[in-house]
Amino acid sequence: MQGILYEEPSAMQFVFITLIIGGWTAWRTGKACAETWRKPHVLALYTLLLAVGVRFLHFALFGGTFLSAHYYLVDAAILLAFSFAAYRFTRTRQMTTAYYWLYRKTSPFSWAEK
Repeated sequence: MQGILYEEPSAMQFVFITLIIGGWTAWRTGKACAETWRKPHVLALYTLLLAVGVRFLHFALFGGTFLSAHYYLVDAAILLAFSFAAYRFTRTRQMTTAYYWLYRKTSPFSWAEK
């Protein structure tokens, strides 16, 4: 997978920066956007900016390329998946808790009318 998902010599560097640090930050970003009732397009903008920060960490810590469209898109796609999962998870909890008489939880990421 080296060369496709990451450029570092070790997969652990990719896992640590993109999946652990970036994923956790993206999860918190999605949760924060859902809790403040922001729209999904605002979350997408925040996450794309976060992907620039993750690319910078790859560059600053491990000598990766900062301005690489390929690796930016890989990081952005992974972070968008984390942030939108957190957004839906939190929004489902909000809707089924605040409007318990109208909605029931059908999965961790969705709700339905009662």
